[in-house]
Amino acid sequence: MADVAAKSDVQKEGEASVDAFRRDLGPFVVAAQKTRMPMVFTDEEPGHPVIFANDAFLALTGYAREEVLAKSFQSLLAVGVAADTMSIVEAAFRGECEHEPEIHYKRKDGSEFWASMFVSPVCDESGTVVQQFVSLVDLTNHRQDNARCKMLIDELNHRVKNTLSTVQSIVTQALRGPAELAAIREAIESRILALSRSHDLLTSSNWDGAGLHDLVDIALHPFEVIAGRPERFTVTGDNVRLSPKTTLSLAIAIHELATNAVKYGAFSNEAGTVAIDWTVVPEAAGDRLVLQWRERDGPMVTPPSRKGFGSWVIERGLAHELGGRVTLDYPSYGVACTIDIPAPGSVEK
Repeated sequence: MADVAAKSDVQKEGEASVDAFRRDLGPFVVAAQKTRMPMVFTDEEPGHPVIFANDAFLALTGYAREEVLAKSFQSLLAVGVAADTMSIVEAAFRGECEHEPEIHYKRKDGSEFWASMFVSPVCDESGTVVQQFVSLVDLTNHRQDNARCKMLIDELNHRVKNTLSTVQSIVTQALRGPAELAAIREAIESRILALSRSHDLLTSSNWDGAGLHDLVDIALHPFEVIAGRPERFTVTGDNVRLSPKTTLSLAIAIHELATNAVKYGAFSNEAGTVAIDWTVVPEAAGDRLVLQWRERDGPMVTPPSRKGFGSWVIERGLAHELGGRVTLDYPSYGVACTIDIPAPGSVEK
């Protein structure tokens, strides 16, 4: 009971000080009460009990005014923070901080915020410090923005490294065997353009992913001119939402299949067609996305004597990048490819 009585006395003294403040500096107190910057006055006593808190301070911390007066500044704002934070707050009151400290506080409801702390002593006529004026600048949004920026920069660095690795593989494979300079240039440019188109698709959705139907449409669009008629493509399947990594990998794979079809397969004559379809297959270990590429009515197919970069990208690349299973078959009526990868989580209708 003695502790409660002592607090009550301090609170009464604080209220009396505020009343005196209002009489002596009435316009200033009214302005301080309504300003948007959170601020308090504290007594120059151990614990720095609060004798005045403006509306912005109460809104920031979630306390009612009667819950603030007479409570120590530290106990009011620093509940649950580390001991070194308490030491920093004390140093700020003593004027020993070279810069305004940024302190991690908790509100009444337990939520957290960051604020820089500005402490200015209030002196009497003799120069003795009698009170402390404390203002806070809420840095929560600023800190969150900085955290988001760091995350985006880290993600961008990761994407750039992956993209450069893909470009390096494209160039290395294009230069691996003997070929004319023009053919090497065409192979490199076309694959980088395919990569660029998939980047454009991801950029339009802030790199949140892409729909599989959208990806197939964009990947095959350049080949509609080569093939002569867009109806030579049959595309069937829901717009399954893919991750950025899966989008980039499948874009290159589809480009390779279409390029092969133009050079040797269904798009190398006037009658060939390609059917692309996919479905999500439930499995106990996790659903799988199974995509099929099937060519018809092109020149008679014979298995290649050696596998080139396209086959390497499709078979080994997807297996390595996505944990997929890829089967390339060469029946006489047309190339068939089955891509079996872990299924993503959503479908866009």
